[in-house]
Amino acid sequence: MHIINYLTTINFGAGAIGSLSAALGELGVSRPLVISDHGIKAAGLLDTQNTAFLSAAPVFLDVPANPTESAVMAALAVYRENGCDGVVAIGGGSPIDLAKGVALLATHEGGLEQYAAILGGIPKITAAVAPLIAVPTTAGTGSEVGRAALITLDDGRKLGFISPYLIPRRAICDPELTLGLPAGLTAATALDALSHCIETYLSPRFNPPAEAIATDGFVRIWNALPRAFANGADIDARTELMMGALQGGLTFQKGLGAVHALSHALGGLKELKLHHGTLNAILMPPVLRVNAELPAAAAKIARLETSVGLKGISLANALDTLNRDLGVPAKLSALGVTRDVFAWTCQRALADHSHQTNPRDLTADDYAAILESVM
Repeated sequence: MHIINYLTTINFGAGAIGSLSAALGELGVSRPLVISDHGIKAAGLLDTQNTAFLSAAPVFLDVPANPTESAVMAALAVYRENGCDGVVAIGGGSPIDLAKGVALLATHEGGLEQYAAILGGIPKITAAVAPLIAVPTTAGTGSEVGRAALITLDDGRKLGFISPYLIPRRAICDPELTLGLPAGLTAATALDALSHCIETYLSPRFNPPAEAIATDGFVRIWNALPRAFANGADIDARTELMMGALQGGLTFQKGLGAVHALSHALGGLKELKLHHGTLNAILMPPVLRVNAELPAAAAKIARLETSVGLKGISLANALDTLNRDLGVPAKLSALGVTRDVFAWTCQRALADHSHQTNPRDLTADDYAAILESVM
């Protein structure tokens, strides 16, 4: 296991889950609320020798695929009823983001909406946020080191809650926890991580260290994903994917872009229960083609292509091929998306915090054209 300090403390490597008990002690948490989901529970990840000590802790498992305000409030009630003093999130991005909402409201007064970034909530979030330990079981969202939580409010708006105080106090990244992940979910989560690396690198904000981390993460994921998809037990490939996902999360402060502006908006269509990583995978190629019309972005995209040895093929086209090889649907219509949501989606994308850091300044018509290209 390796100890990394960058934004937060990260315990990384095979067997890192064994540090969970000590991490709780170091943070002074004696009564944690465990937030996970029923799939993680069924897989036995809450009952291993390294997590068995949590058997007496209160547990919240009713986490939606896209975290909701109502689920945050339900988990918060469990937190308060049991006198908890911290949170342990075990799972993918959904349990971790939900846990961030609980850790926030456990120590901050009022409703959730007032803390949304787009509504001026960033300065309202203080260091009083309850201690949170994140244990990712997928290599995808990077939420274990991210400063944001994406939560769908009761009125259907999917909003970002952003603050350095929402970064988990400890991230425990153990690639062994991802060995049982099905091939399809391995692909969708890793492509989510790949989109983080690509979009943060292309963001126009000046942050060379973050760009270096993003490009390294991009290369790791690009090279390891086909191996992990073909052989889920390849621990070396799983380790590379988890590091790449972590690196994508470490660069979030550079901002994302149009891929995420659209996927956040589409994720607000609660009746469809769309997977965030799958949406990002479908949207990445057309967004790259649009951004490549800007010379500065085209130069960066060319550097990404060189870093993984692409010759005579654009990154956008290579991503189309990768999606096909991994069984990702080619069209949004295959996920149940219809054209009648385009206007709503485009307006939500324009209001999303990720829109602001896309390299090109896109309009509603631009967003509509991107959606049409993958319908």
